[in-house]
Amino acid sequence: VQLAESGGGLVQAGGSLRLSCAASGDTFTINAMGWYRQAPGKQRELVAAITSGEGSTNYADSVKGRFTISRDNAKNTIYLQMNSLKPEDTAVYYCNARKVRYYSDYTTENDYWGPGTQVTVSS
Repeated sequence: VQLAESGGGLVQAGGSLRLSCAASGDTFTINAMGWYRQAPGKQRELVAAITSGEGSTNYADSVKGRFTISRDNAKNTIYLQMNSLKPEDTAVYYCNARKVRYYSDYTTENDYWGPGTQVTVSS
């Protein structure tokens, strides 16, 4: 699976950005996709995720009500609409795809990552 992000940039506080992530390759067996971010000196954290089947979503508490994750299955693409951006949202945002395999005695997870896109929010 190959992932390509786009849409990052510089925006003032209170502004909006929309990130896109296009998946290619063996996308048929992806179980979920999502966005993570990593700020300087901090650990990578989950921002939002969406499942491939039902389209269930999950958000970090810090972005609930401001960010919306969505998908276009026909284009194998997910989006992250980011509104009311804050300086603390500044980070490199990474697209993630996860494949989960269930066996009788164990489960395996394989994660795929995009190269990341920089989002900078100025105060």
